[in-house]
Amino acid sequence: MKGFEEEVKDLAIGEKIRKLRREMDLTLQQLSDKTGLSKPLLSQVENGHVVPPVATLIRIARSLGVNISHFFQEEEEDLRVAVTRPDERKNIGVRAHHPSDEMGYSYESLEIHKARKSMQPLLVTFARSGEKSLRYYSHDGEECVYILSGQVEFISDEGKYKLAPRDCLYFDSEIPHAFRSIGEEPAKALVVLYPGRKI
Repeated sequence: MKGFEEEVKDLAIGEKIRKLRREMDLTLQQLSDKTGLSKPLLSQVENGHVVPPVATLIRIARSLGVNISHFFQEEEEDLRVAVTRPDERKNIGVRAHHPSDEMGYSYESLEIHKARKSMQPLLVTFARSGEKSLRYYSHDGEECVYILSGQVEFISDEGKYKLAPRDCLYFDSEIPHAFRSIGEEPAKALVVLYPGRKI
């Protein structure tokens, strides 16, 4: 049974980003200009020192002309029907030696085989954290969040919403938003991202 560090390493997200960037003949600075992400952050992601949150991966994927699922699979398959087994998925989240407030959640792609798709389904585990340590994210598209277990608070300029199992939240991802578990245990949710075009 592989540990978290080995599973993240197996995905080689940073190596995939570097390979695509070099294939497009882009410098780190040029990718930084395209994504709006800092050059040091991109360097840390490429070198595997930082685990990128979903919003960061979406920005990078768009700038490199691939879909976000490209980072979760070994090779893209153009299938009409795809099945992903539990043992094929890899969990991505905060590593043990990272600050606890770095991302605030971990996630795994629930589908890793279909190359071009309009939605990206994720299983997300939200960490318990104080409101002051929350990180706000925004990206193109829309999200649907279905709470599976635990208690979650969703915070945005539109207000604060407490969510319980079987509650469903749908929102425009462009608005800065944050989630946190407010129960005793980390909360889990099915999250479906729709960036507004094939991802």
